[in-house]
Amino acid sequence: MGRGRVELKRIENKINRQVTFSKRRNGLLKKAYELSVLCDAEVALIIFSSRGKLYEFGSVGMSKTLERYQHWCYASQDPNVANRDNAQERHLGEINKQLRDQIEVEGATLKAFQGSWCCDAVIGSNAFAAQPSHSAGMDLRIGYHQFVPAEAAIPRNPIGVNNFMLDWVP
Repeated sequence: MGRGRVELKRIENKINRQVTFSKRRNGLLKKAYELSVLCDAEVALIIFSSRGKLYEFGSVGMSKTLERYQHWCYASQDPNVANRDNAQERHLGEINKQLRDQIEVEGATLKAFQGSWCCDAVIGSNAFAAQPSHSAGMDLRIGYHQFVPAEAAIPRNPIGVNNFMLDWVP
C-alpha cells in the first residue's frame, strides 16, 4: 500500500516545515548524487534555506559546472562564439590529420631503414638479426670483454684451486 498524495501548500507549523525541508533536501542531494554516478552526468544542485543557508552539490565541482553552464548560455545567444568554436575544431582536425600523415611517413621510413640494416629482418615481429648486413669484422658490443676460455686465461696452482671465478676475465 502506497502513501497518499501530499497537498502542495506551505507548511504552517515551523518545526514541521524545518523537518520536512531537512528530509527533502537530503533526499534531493542523494538523488543528484545517484544521477551523477549512475548516468555519468555532470550535476550541480544549489539549495538556499528560508534562513539563507546554502546547501550545494557538484559532481565535478560547483565552479566548473557553473562555468560550463555560463559558457553554454552565452554561446547560444552569441552566434560568433559558436562560429569561433567550429573554426577552432576544424583547425584542430586539420592539425590532427597532418600529424597522422607525418607519423605514417616516418613509420615507413623507419621500416625501410630497419629492412636495409638487418639482412634477415622480419617486419612485424622481434626477429631481427643482431649484426648489420655488411659486417666488416667490427664488434659492436660495448662494455663486454672478449671471452677467453678459463684454461688459457687463469694460471693454475699445483693444487688446482685459485681465487678467480671461472670464465671471467677482467
